[in-house]
Amino acid sequence: MTTSQHVSEARPRSDNRGVDLISDALPFGRLWHGEPDAIRNAIGYAKFYSRSHDAVIRVFDETGNLIETHEHASDFREW
Repeated sequence: MTTSQHVSEARPRSDNRGVDLISDALPFGRLWHGEPDAIRNAIGYAKFYSRSHDAVIRVFDETGNLIETHEHASDFREW
């Protein structure tokens, strides 16, 4: 069985109002998460949305530097 991996990025918004969660796995490609706890909420959403796939969530700062990487293993089990 071949499994796919979702890759998501959480990037600060240019208007300083939270973060954009960007992923080709999301239905609309981009999702806005506002303050407070914008990054934590974006990571949680990406993990939930990728629950049947392995996922990597990358968090970037305002200058575009990678500051965190979160890996999530699939909850899907083949019987």
